[in-house]
Amino acid sequence: MNPVAEEKTQRRFKLPSFGAQVLIGLALGVLLGWLALQIGPTGPDGESPNWLTTTLSTIGSTFISLLRAIVPPLVFTAIVASIANLRQVTNAARLAGQTLLWFAITALISTGIGIALGLLAKPGFNTNIDASQAAAPNRTGSWLDFLTGLLPTNFLALGIRGGDEPSLNFNVLQIVVIALAIGIAALRTGKKAEPFLTFNQSALDIIQTVLWWIIRLAPLGTVGLIGNAVASYGWDLLAPLATYTVAIYVGLVLVLFGVYPLVLKFNGLSVRRFFAGAWPAIQLAFVSRSSLGTLPVTERVTERSLGVPRAYTSFAVPLGATTKMDGCASIYPAISAIFIAHFFGLDLSFTDYVLIVFVSVVGSAATAGLTGAIVMLTLTLSTLGLPLEGVGLLLAIDPILDMGRTAVNVAGQALVPTVVAKREGILDEQKYNSATGADVVGAQSEPEQAEAK
Repeated sequence: MNPVAEEKTQRRFKLPSFGAQVLIGLALGVLLGWLALQIGPTGPDGESPNWLTTTLSTIGSTFISLLRAIVPPLVFTAIVASIANLRQVTNAARLAGQTLLWFAITALISTGIGIALGLLAKPGFNTNIDASQAAAPNRTGSWLDFLTGLLPTNFLALGIRGGDEPSLNFNVLQIVVIALAIGIAALRTGKKAEPFLTFNQSALDIIQTVLWWIIRLAPLGTVGLIGNAVASYGWDLLAPLATYTVAIYVGLVLVLFGVYPLVLKFNGLSVRRFFAGAWPAIQLAFVSRSSLGTLPVTERVTERSLGVPRAYTSFAVPLGATTKMDGCASIYPAISAIFIAHFFGLDLSFTDYVLIVFVSVVGSAATAGLTGAIVMLTLTLSTLGLPLEGVGLLLAIDPILDMGRTAVNVAGQALVPTVVAKREGILDEQKYNSATGADVVGAQSEPEQAEAK
């Protein structure tokens, strides 16, 4: 075949960019979800999901299951590698301290916005939800559970989840603790640990390659997740909590498009360039509802599009994926706690609001980067002495809220390393000012490029 004609044929069948594929999947998901609503429930009892809802649910849950399956080895190898990479960074301790400081600053501002919106909107009063739906969740959080949960019970941080069908689960916080201990021990061991660190880096490259395969399924996963959300959590469920839902999303928008741009401007960085570079990660986070599942995309855009050095990125982004949760740990628990207090006719004192801020800034690691923020909410409620049964009022629409929360989480996880790198003079500003992010997911990973050569 003529080379020119062959090139034209390849261009003709070129797929849209990854971002466009996700947007197409989102639109298709909304359409199929609406269609599933029109079909309605089926079965003898008239309450069973129809075939389309079941199909959408299966596609979405499979995508999330694949992301969850890769999380334990990803977190372990990424944390160990990040500790090892700190050897290449000047003033590593200062960078770590600045990272945690900016995590706390943005969390503090976000929590303040959440409290203000909760007091202004009064979502607990402006609702007609049935009190019979109040029920304590299966998973709860307390400070004792949080602290004892940091101590690994076995090397792999695995456990058995009880119930009619026991299943194996994992504790992300314990994996982080184990990885931190092993990474620091490897550094202290010196040259004898080099083979292990080399093996760990190779394992991380392999795991990330597998994860890229899963991430490329995101457009299909989007169809299932969004379609099932529309079919299962239609307006009938949203309507009673409309004020609450709007308050949550207003808070998320204020943080994402208000607070973060101000932080960027304060540090002399272009807002437009930041969002151009970080958008692929933010978009995937909205769909997947998992900070950890989005981790490789967040890390890649932070390094390649935003100009943060790899050695620092590989430390700050994995740390942020497990502890930096402005959506799940700041906006959401603040407004939700006020909602539950108002709903049950309880008054919150000034001390209670201070406690909300404290829990949001200090306890955000309890969310562990996975889908949902119930543990963080119950931790807040138990600290304030509010009824945990109030969580049951909000569970029905949690997946709808979780999409926006995770998008804000991931934006913050890219923002803080960028800001700290700028303040410390290690940001590649030329790369930042030319940020596009459009081809970050579609491009080959570095192991793939090396193999191709």
